[in-house]
Amino acid sequence: MFGSPKTKDLTPAELKAGLDENRILLIDVREPTEFAAERIAGALNVPLSSFNPEALPDAGSRMIVMQCAGGKRSAMAVDQCRKAGQVIETHLAGGLAAWKFAGLPTVAG
Repeated sequence: MFGSPKTKDLTPAELKAGLDENRILLIDVREPTEFAAERIAGALNVPLSSFNPEALPDAGSRMIVMQCAGGKRSAMAVDQCRKAGQVIETHLAGGLAAWKFAGLPTVAG
């Protein structure tokens, strides 16, 4: 196999189910101002601008899933994890925009 492994895409419904069942630790890689304005409940903010895969919180038995506004930055965070030897390969496809388009709730403020 050639090239780097593909980032695994999660749908908003799959992410919601995983969050509801406490199987997922959601890492929002948007900047603090974006995170403060609107976020998915339970997400932790680890901005891509200062992202360090080795400083991510311990997820225990949960799977870490990256999320951003549209999917680009979260894919970049997954790539940084892969390069650092972290087994983190999943993100929310379409990011917060896809989550909201699916009619799922967000937290503001």
